[in-house]
Amino acid sequence: MEAKAIAKGLRISPIRARLVADLIRGKSVQEALTILSNVNNKSSRLTKKVLDSAIANAVNNNGADAATLYVKEARVDAGPVMKRHMFDSRSHIGHKDHRTSHIVIAVATKN
Repeated sequence: MEAKAIAKGLRISPIRARLVADLIRGKSVQEALTILSNVNNKSSRLTKKVLDSAIANAVNNNGADAATLYVKEARVDAGPVMKRHMFDSRSHIGHKDHRTSHIVIAVATKN
């Protein structure tokens, strides 16, 4: 049995968010929550919210036991890029792209 949660359009670069997603992939839910609470950055806070939502979906919709869940999938996809321009040296236009992310977390029960 599998439950999924998705957060779209988060204002963090996918490269930064993937560093945290790689830490929790394949771990039990309790171990993943411990890891996320001890990592001090923005992507860990956002990933923890998505993981909590996936756990709640599994417990409420599927009737799963939270103690037997593990992180089956932790994926960070690139979202739309907000392109901003600024003046650069010698009358050139510089680019400052604000990248966004989609975080997908799926939890499943251990068999």
